Amino acid sequence: MTVMQTAAGTRPNATRTDLCSAGPPRPPRPDGQDRYTISEVAALTGLSAHTLRWYERIGLMSHIDRSHTGQRRYTNADLDWLDLVGKLRLTGMPVADMVRYAELVRAGESTYGQRRALLESTRGDVLRRITELRDTLAVLDLKIDFYGDLERVRDQEVT
Repeated sequence: MTVMQTAAGTRPNATRTDLCSAGPPRPPRPDGQDRYTISEVAALTGLSAHTLRWYERIGLMSHIDRSHTGQRRYTNADLDWLDLVGKLRLTGMPVADMVRYAELVRAGESTYGQRRALLESTRGDVLRRITELRDTLAVLDLKIDFYGDLERVRDQEVT
């Protein structure tokens, strides 16, 4: 099983094997292509070339192959990893934790428990944030209703 896969049944109602395919569809990749330049990856992911180089420098990306001229050559597996990193960023996971996760992945199967613990902690953070956002949304809805009621009363007084 690869980094990007999970066995069905490890979570309730889990049927997918590639969790990174969940959510919004990825931009289409050229059929049959498995080597991309940094500018192609930037276009496919929305990340800047500077960010991609920084990810490599801090250890968030594993070693990226190079062409005979020294240009970075990304693979589809690298794009899948960047999809996961993007999702981790959306969770609010600190960069240091993302780098730690990447290190654990590179360390191999013996780190499954540590990876799971890190992801469970992040999941808890996400659930707390969702609760905060729902509470914030409820306050906004109350204020919107309040102003809507005021406008209706004002409109009735005018007529």
